[in-house]
Amino acid sequence: MTSEQDRIFSKPLVKVADFRFDDKVASVFPDMISRSIPGYGQILHTLGEIAERRAQPQTRVYDLGCSLGAATTSIRRALGERDVEIVAIDNSEAMVKRAREHLDAFVSPIPVELVCADIRDVAIENASMVVLNFTLQFLSPDDRDALMAKIYQGLVPGGVLVVSEKLVFDQPNLHELLDDLHLDFKRANGYSELEISQKRNALENVMRPDTTERHMARFKAAGFSEAGLWFQCFNFASMVAIK
Repeated sequence: MTSEQDRIFSKPLVKVADFRFDDKVASVFPDMISRSIPGYGQILHTLGEIAERRAQPQTRVYDLGCSLGAATTSIRRALGERDVEIVAIDNSEAMVKRAREHLDAFVSPIPVELVCADIRDVAIENASMVVLNFTLQFLSPDDRDALMAKIYQGLVPGGVLVVSEKLVFDQPNLHELLDDLHLDFKRANGYSELEISQKRNALENVMRPDTTERHMARFKAAGFSEAGLWFQCFNFASMVAIK
């Protein structure tokens, strides 16, 4: 299922509103995310490989902030006929509606419960894998520790949590360098200076990234015995924590 090209911020806006995952964003989301996040395809593919190794029979896999279901689809494909259930959750009705169309287009014996809800309000139970793929950064920082503790409690022994995020860095020169490299990545993918500037303004009050150190401290505080970075490209990374 193809998406439209992302042209949301291509024309000058009198006032740049806060970024929302509405129908306009949902219709261009695959194009937007592939042109904005370096390594996104590799992350999706590896989520399937991690699931193949760590998803346990008769358990659940949770995709928290599932957007259009790309991570769920990768995991489903990798698991074949394994006896697991996937619970995919997003609070955007526009995203959930399109996710259902995407998921229905892929035939699989693995059931997916697609839920439109706030991930902070949903119970995590009997999980062998939980995915937060560029989701945590959109939650209030005050809510992140509690969500992490809830996920840990809902994981079975040996269960894994995969968290993909944009990062910030305490070292100013490093932060500037990696930020510049990311901006060049977006320019190389056809985004104009106007689009880059207006989207950055739209995300300013909505997306609040953490440092790698903050993520690792949060994993440890929740109770995870092991955690580490498995992927990084510029200021985007994916981490895995094991119960």
